Amino acid sequence: MTVINTSPDRATTSDELRDKSFALRRRMMNMAADKGEGYIAQGLGIADVLAVVYFRQLRFDPTDPEWIDRDRFVLSTGHYSVALYAVLAELAILSDGEIATYGLNGSDLPMSTFDETPGVEITGGSLGHGLGQGVGMALGLRLDERESKVIVELSDGELQEGSTWEAAMSAASFGCSNLTAVVDCNGIQADGPMVLDMEPIADKWSSFGWAVAEVNGNDVDALCAAFDQLDHVTDKPKVIIARTTPGHGVPTLVARERAHFVRVEPGEWASLIEELENNRV
Repeated sequence: MTVINTSPDRATTSDELRDKSFALRRRMMNMAADKGEGYIAQGLGIADVLAVVYFRQLRFDPTDPEWIDRDRFVLSTGHYSVALYAVLAELAILSDGEIATYGLNGSDLPMSTFDETPGVEITGGSLGHGLGQGVGMALGLRLDERESKVIVELSDGELQEGSTWEAAMSAASFGCSNLTAVVDCNGIQADGPMVLDMEPIADKWSSFGWAVAEVNGNDVDALCAAFDQLDHVTDKPKVIIARTTPGHGVPTLVARERAHFVRVEPGEWASLIEELENNRV
């Protein structure tokens, strides 16, 4: 595999990437353990995607998060913040002390991201805007004649937003080949299952002029292969449809019917963390 990440923490093998995924899940569970509630299921589901993106794909320097020539990662689903903070902690961009404040009043690490947090590119919370901002970044980098790339994570729920498809149409029209979207298709939104049937998702993106790969988003080998496949595309934007499982790695959370905003009793956390340790995936 081609490693373009300049971080000393980069992963060069599939086993190393799986170790990173597990480390991210462990950090998330420990961060959320005393909160009683949160968006932990989505974070566990997206861990493999973030491991591949940050420890294999992105070109950046953890000692200088604002390095102008870095690649950009946009987390459109700001409520997945626990997952992004876990990555930034793994890279030592955020300290253990900062991580301990996650979700607390007055913390710089709220449950939905904002761009004042080191390593965070955009403010999250209002969904449907990340892809549009990613298109703007991709165009700006191209105008500046920089080789930097932009990777945007968004959710299948955001595919119900018209602004997402306006951005998708714009990216194709402008030939943003330096832009890759990763759609976290976990089948849920705030009140349960997806309200609108968005299938066939891959065909929709293809019809908008994007190069498409569709994979199991909890399989690091499949994710690496998808990025490698799309790296050869130089004339259009690219998208990976990543089918993920909310709560992946913790069977009890996978079985929860309402997984968007999970509530956990104080006495449950220890057993859930033990499940993660015993079901290392």
